Amino acid sequence: MDVQKIIHDQVTSNPVVLYMKGSPAMPRCGFSSNAAQILRACGVKEFFAVDVLADEAIRQGIKEYASWPTIPQLYIKGEFVGGSDIMREMYESGELKKLLDGVA
Repeated sequence: MDVQKIIHDQVTSNPVVLYMKGSPAMPRCGFSSNAAQILRACGVKEFFAVDVLADEAIRQGIKEYASWPTIPQLYIKGEFVGGSDIMREMYESGELKKLLDGVA
């Protein structure tokens, strides 16, 4: 199956998707760890996490999908939100919590 189709299916069939290095329980980089912690701080109990280190095609494909060069990447209701820095800024302003309310 085409990797772009797989990614599209993942982001559109799950309300909150985080492409990260490692897993929420065992992140393998500080930015991915921060992203997972921010989601939890916003009250998100469960989200679909994709370990990009487990699949090189997904790791490269997600960068092309959003035209965003770095990981982690957050998607809410199929829409690309941003990476770790954007998530932090949105969390601090309260914008991310508002975006997540009623979604997860």
